[in-house]
Amino acid sequence: MRWFGGCAPGRRTAVPMAARLVWDDPLLWVVGDWAQGQVRTAEERGAKIAVIGPCSATAPEITRALASADLEAAARSWFGSFTVVRADDAGGVEVLADAAGACPLYRVTTPDGLVWGSSSLALSPLAGGCVDDEWIAAHLREKNAPLTGHSAWTGVDPVPAGYRMTVSPDGETSLSEWWTPVKRPLEDALQALRRALSEGVRTRVEGVPVTSDLAGMDSTTVALLAAQHGPVTGVTLHPSGVTEGGDLQYARALDVPGLNRTYFPLEARHLPFTAADVPLSATDEPAPSTGVWAMLAAQLRMVAANGSARHLTGDGGDNLFLPAPTHLPGLARSGHWLRLAADAVDWARLRKQSPLPLISQALRRDMNRLGRPARPRPTWLKVPVPDPAPVAGDADTVLVASIRNVARAVQADIQLADSTGIELHNPYFDAGVLHAVVSAPAAERFSVRRYKPLLAHAFADLLPEAHRQRAAKGLFAGDFHRGLRTNLRRVLELADGRLAAMGIIDPVPLRATVHAAALGAQTVWPPLLSVLAAEMWLEAIENTSATEWTTAAPAGAR
Repeated sequence: MRWFGGCAPGRRTAVPMAARLVWDDPLLWVVGDWAQGQVRTAEERGAKIAVIGPCSATAPEITRALASADLEAAARSWFGSFTVVRADDAGGVEVLADAAGACPLYRVTTPDGLVWGSSSLALSPLAGGCVDDEWIAAHLREKNAPLTGHSAWTGVDPVPAGYRMTVSPDGETSLSEWWTPVKRPLEDALQALRRALSEGVRTRVEGVPVTSDLAGMDSTTVALLAAQHGPVTGVTLHPSGVTEGGDLQYARALDVPGLNRTYFPLEARHLPFTAADVPLSATDEPAPSTGVWAMLAAQLRMVAANGSARHLTGDGGDNLFLPAPTHLPGLARSGHWLRLAADAVDWARLRKQSPLPLISQALRRDMNRLGRPARPRPTWLKVPVPDPAPVAGDADTVLVASIRNVARAVQADIQLADSTGIELHNPYFDAGVLHAVVSAPAAERFSVRRYKPLLAHAFADLLPEAHRQRAAKGLFAGDFHRGLRTNLRRVLELADGRLAAMGIIDPVPLRATVHAAALGAQTVWPPLLSVLAAEMWLEAIENTSATEWTTAAPAGAR
């Protein structure tokens, strides 16, 4: 697993035994196999700067940022998914946490001082190595409303996305917000979106053999952008034996220089909840892809066998471009009553419900109900967990919070992919992309009548007409029912496992839900997938050795 970290200046605190030094003082290290160009540094007159992760910044731009009085402005002008660390000549350190949350940061206070890093799992031994039961319970109650100020590990605190962590020479730590959204006219926002996504893809693919998902509008856009900078192989998943329609039809319709296509038939061994050939590795938290790891692992091993070093996905596109109607209160506030009524009616028709509750929620500015579905407490959750806190703010606040939560969780998928030797990249979670999307007027981000209007408009000349008019993408919901039936014994064992022993869940109603879903009953999948993923995650942690730390400096500066 690739990760990086550091400690307070002037301190010789614990260091991972597998670390390779980037700097000796203040200590900054990387762990794992980092590709060339993803850890870049500059030094001048005792000051140092490091940019870790895929970033569009040139070497001269990084050097200028080293001496800049406005490091934040430099970071906002770069594209990709990265963390910036700068140490001044007086011994102070500042770390800019990624604004979109796709490069999470965590910190632990040890007897010898602060240690921070990009993996809560790796830092956890410094804090006792215990899973945070409260975080787990809140995650099982509603994974889209995480417990504020907690990671999945007791004593490992998250650094909020979009914040600067400053560590003074004497070890004092402070946090301050460095990123806030801005508003732009629609055309300017579309241009910003095009540049941010294009540059984010370019910086990942130039000179590197890559593959990309090739399915819906999101992944197709990424694949077409990647093909502008060299050969890329698009991978389209389809049910074994099905050779026409769905994603296959749209993938075959693409005739673009640089884009090769391959197809991955999904067979019984790829069904959800099937034991994978590659064991599930321990991650910071339960990975979103845990339940489908057999499929994802096989896909990643296939692209690795074909020479790919990086695989691009369209993950995050739905979160950005298919928002809930959180713009309705803004329409009410500005007196756009006809648009409010029309959008409420369209959304209600789509959801087969009355528009009156939506209009009422808009008038009350009830962002909590507008922003996410109100799911009842799972019947199997035993411990008391407060209902998700109300969402404060406007449509922009809701969008940013949603993206940050999903982007942080998806980091666990990237950690899983590392176990197959493939770098997994999700350009839609880049901070520059979020910055562009949230800058557009909220009402222009929403449309029931047009699928993903911002993305379709921004890349109108890149996407073929058929792809821009496509209103959906391939779905595999039936595979989850089949996966439960095929792997029923294994899943029932998960239902009566570690979470039950911890007293967090009651296995009886959970087993009943699993049985019903296996028989094809209508199922609310998110809470069921969350509890099964959490159980599989706990099993993986139990079977994985913890990160080893030492007080001796690792050899071999990078």
